[in-house]
Amino acid sequence: MSAAGSCCADVLVWFVATAVCAVLFVFDSPAVDYRFVAAGGVLPLVEALVGRPFVLHTLLGSVALMTLVMALTVGRRIRRRQLLGIPIGTFVFLVASTSWTRTELFWWPVAGLDELGVGPLPEYDHPLALLVLLELAGIVMLVWVARRFQLTEAANRAELRRTGRLPHLGKVGGEC
Repeated sequence: MSAAGSCCADVLVWFVATAVCAVLFVFDSPAVDYRFVAAGGVLPLVEALVGRPFVLHTLLGSVALMTLVMALTVGRRIRRRQLLGIPIGTFVFLVASTSWTRTELFWWPVAGLDELGVGPLPEYDHPLALLVLLELAGIVMLVWVARRFQLTEAANRAELRRTGRLPHLGKVGGEC
């Protein structure tokens, strides 16, 4: 049985944690603003308000966001670096939500125009047990991030809130 359309449209931690951990491992940069990455990781969930996948569940949606950020931030390097976290987060969402498995949706409009707004949201079209496991996995990932970056220390949490950056404690790869 699918959880689509049920009260389980609360899966959120999985997408935040996946976006943050993916960016940690791919970029491992002290300059990333993880507030924007996390926001991008959940941005496509606004389409849950209508219960159908639209542009934010397509590759074109993430590419368009990236293009928009690049166009609007010409000459503003710091602002660009912050805002790039949003489309990067939406790219990670496409993987974490399994949107990529619905070819006509993911490749819209290249694979056809009929799939937009059709069917359940890919991220909730799974058994409830799987959704619960993904959310628990997200919690485990965020606990790892909190421990790895010493977010139990008030100064580190304050820095994360103020700048969106995690303390740079050396290489991340291979530890998650």
